[in-house]
Amino acid sequence: MLKPLRTVMTAALLTIATYGVAAELAGGHPDTYVVKKGDTLWDIAGRFLKKPWLWPEIWQANPQVKNPHLIFPGDVLSLAYLDRVAVQEGPRQEAPINAIPLSEVESFLKDLRVVDEFEHLPYVVGLEGDRLRSAGNQLVYVKGLDAAQPGQRYMVVRPSQRFQTMDPDRCCEPSGRRAQTLDFRGQRNWGTESLWAYQLPPGGGEFLGYELAKVSTATVTRGIVGDAEAATLLVDDNGREVRAGDRLIPVEAQSYDLQFFPHAPAQEPAVEKARVIAVTDMVSSGGTRDVVALSVGAADGVDNGTVFSVWRQGSIEVDRVRAGIDRSPDAHTRGEKVKMPDEFASHVMVFRTFDKVSYGLVMDGVAPTRLGYRLKHPDATN
Repeated sequence: MLKPLRTVMTAALLTIATYGVAAELAGGHPDTYVVKKGDTLWDIAGRFLKKPWLWPEIWQANPQVKNPHLIFPGDVLSLAYLDRVAVQEGPRQEAPINAIPLSEVESFLKDLRVVDEFEHLPYVVGLEGDRLRSAGNQLVYVKGLDAAQPGQRYMVVRPSQRFQTMDPDRCCEPSGRRAQTLDFRGQRNWGTESLWAYQLPPGGGEFLGYELAKVSTATVTRGIVGDAEAATLLVDDNGREVRAGDRLIPVEAQSYDLQFFPHAPAQEPAVEKARVIAVTDMVSSGGTRDVVALSVGAADGVDNGTVFSVWRQGSIEVDRVRAGIDRSPDAHTRGEKVKMPDEFASHVMVFRTFDKVSYGLVMDGVAPTRLGYRLKHPDATN
């Protein structure tokens, strides 16, 4: 009796799996698609799936796909048989394609990090020849490297941003923009050196972390000797000018992901906290393939590959039919006002995660992604 029952159950599960795949396939999908160099998994999935972030789950359910995370240029994806995904392997002469183009996020992977504090880090206290700035192949003197040994490598970084949460009541239509950057001493500076556009929330917000931006790299040439109180480092000829007050951290082996697999968040984000808090390139809104900073991170259950839908918070409008139009909006009571629905803007996928902050890439959208917009589950309908 066990064998026939097992056979029936297996057939039922295969039927359910096939139905599930068919339910997620977009209408008019092609029968086959040949993967090309420069494709991304998200873009390919967007051709035939209603929800591109579900491709790992759907492909994993199909035994024809040996590894849903390793799709190569030249592979042929077939969707013609019972709406099941199958892969005919092509040549394996190139690297597998990724969910996103790494070239568009490389600087955010290599050159930026978010920390809780930086004041304890060693710092540049002087420059060769008493210069104000030091270029490549020049010496800098660093305090705080008491045990430094010749040959040790360090990254020179500069505090560039203080991240904090947005004011939830004034988040979505900023009347002005203030770039809350930090100068080379880590003090507040209203300059234009940051990668981000940023609006300081009225009344402040919860502190999320300091961003450190790479300036250059340097090698210890001499530790603390004689009556000197600073170690000597030679700056590499491949970065920006180093200044007194810049901080140092050890050069580390690769500490970030290079492959990303989209998935829904492990837990529902807190709506009032989970927001877009910064947009790249000194603008207040971003489009597809722009990088944004988010006010959630590993402490909130977010990891690399997490996909959020991004929403404009619905406005509160006066019900003119019920309340009349003879008074100013501020004079109306709460009962005379109506909360509008939130408006969908885009999908964002996280590619770099810190404790309370993460960086995400806008994958697709129907409207600009702006400062203060809410983050929700990718399947959210409002």
